Amino acid sequence: MEPPGGTALTVIMVCLTVATGMLDAVSFLALGQVFTATQTGNLLFLGFGIAGQGGLPVLATVVSLGAFALGAAFGARMESTLAARRRRWFPVALAVEAALLVAAAAAAWDAGPVRGLPPGRRFLVIGLMAVAMGMRNVTAMRAAVPDFTTTVETRAMTALVSGSPLGRDKRLGYGSHAAGRRLFSVSAMFAGGLLGAGLLGLGTRPMLVILLVAVFIAATAFLVPGLTRDAAQGR
Repeated sequence: MEPPGGTALTVIMVCLTVATGMLDAVSFLALGQVFTATQTGNLLFLGFGIAGQGGLPVLATVVSLGAFALGAAFGARMESTLAARRRRWFPVALAVEAALLVAAAAAAWDAGPVRGLPPGRRFLVIGLMAVAMGMRNVTAMRAAVPDFTTTVETRAMTALVSGSPLGRDKRLGYGSHAAGRRLFSVSAMFAGGLLGAGLLGLGTRPMLVILLVAVFIAATAFLVPGLTRDAAQGR
């Protein structure tokens, strides 16, 4: 079964992008200068770390990159298999992502500050979050909503500027109605990062932030079948 279409799917992707910003705020600010969703940053961090510059972690970055790749492979196998059997692959993917994030929260639930976790447990939290985000990228690519990868905003930012009155590039959307969607995409990532960092700044335990995101994604997975029916009835 396909994901909901039109406005409903766009709203879902905006919310998932906000969730990504929150998770990367936790991973970078609380787990030690590593991303679990934005793997472009991790590739650069890995290069910087191997070069011995900036004091950036190498092992944590390798764990995140490897776990992300594992999540992408698992997500592709699972979602394509469900789609071939005409099953609801979109809500199932979100439910599995939420379960992985709950496991990440549980991995450090009884600990104090996450930076004080033993390395093994900290890497476990990073790995579980990165597996979830690898799956998320597969889900977003299969949903194929323009300008919404939910984890990377460089293309959306480029298209937003290039297709605006500043860039005036018709091939990149100048004169179309794409600007609003692109602005929502970029703003959602910013809002997620701001919200996640703000919660941490208020003293919220990092694992509570992860759990909050997991509950939100699980609720979204629960709502998707109803949105699918509504979209079908509206045609």
